[in-house]
Amino acid sequence: MQRIVATLPLFLAVLNFAHANDGSTWQDDAKASVVKALPLLQKGMDGHIAKKTCFACHNQLMPMLALTTANGRAFESKEFDLKKQTKFIADFLDRNRDNYKEGKGQGGQADTAGQALYTLELAGWTRDGTTEAVVEYLLLRDEKLGYWRAVSNRPPSEASAFTTNYYAIRALQKWGTAAQKDRIDKRLATTRSWLLKTSAKDTEDRVFRLLSLQAMGESIEARKPMVDALLRSQRKDGGWGQTDAMGSDAYATGSALYALHQAGQVSVSSLAYRRGIAFLVMMQEDDGSWKIRSRSKPFQTYYESGFPHANDQFISIAASSWATTALTLAIAASRSPD
Repeated sequence: MQRIVATLPLFLAVLNFAHANDGSTWQDDAKASVVKALPLLQKGMDGHIAKKTCFACHNQLMPMLALTTANGRAFESKEFDLKKQTKFIADFLDRNRDNYKEGKGQGGQADTAGQALYTLELAGWTRDGTTEAVVEYLLLRDEKLGYWRAVSNRPPSEASAFTTNYYAIRALQKWGTAAQKDRIDKRLATTRSWLLKTSAKDTEDRVFRLLSLQAMGESIEARKPMVDALLRSQRKDGGWGQTDAMGSDAYATGSALYALHQAGQVSVSSLAYRRGIAFLVMMQEDDGSWKIRSRSKPFQTYYESGFPHANDQFISIAASSWATTALTLAIAASRSPD
């Protein structure tokens, strides 16, 4: 598909693709892209737990979102060992249980705790003493601030406080116990106030502010300004950029489409969504991945997870996961576009 981009202006190719009268054309192409991507995502997940003992949002949370979304839409994979992945994450959290109870957390602080619990939620894990301890940590963490601050500066996925807060909100709502309910309600009320008054500065902020307010139960009318802001930031090529100064890429595009559909009620058969799908299909590598150049400073020892693109593998697997998730959502749509 990259050859099309090389011979035609991308924005014209996207328009032709998105305006196709035959709904099967763009949805069949989306399905073919998902089929190519899923084995690589599984390989990246398995490669991580073979080399590391810690939870990784890029090699576990994001592929888990893509794989569980796909498995819910008839892309069943006998090779994907869900139990092995979830046990790895549950064991990682359990090793830190005492620290959670004392409000100390682990490396990555609220980012890691919230994202790990969301991964377990996607996998269908059940509440236990460890999940209760992680919720206790989140209640203690940044208690005086009223919202959870991001402690890392590894854009795009670990730099936005909106991202941190979304996963913390989900964690408290899903895993909190009856004994924690009053404190959870109070914490969520202060977080809601912060969400409503704090502006978004880039795509990651816009995506997770929208998702957070949906999680908090805000009406679609209240969320509409955020939906409109995301739609306005779509580029002529059909994609989104991580920042307003950056070009379109699969990470920003996949996450924007996901948020627009899941929290903005934007139909996958809408022109905006189809243009985004066209961009993703056309930018997919021949091996099934989407390559994104990292803009984060590495701080961990390099290792090969089995996902391609060497030093850019972690942002690329996150981007490929967002792209695969957005494409999968489109496949479940009606065969007739608007």
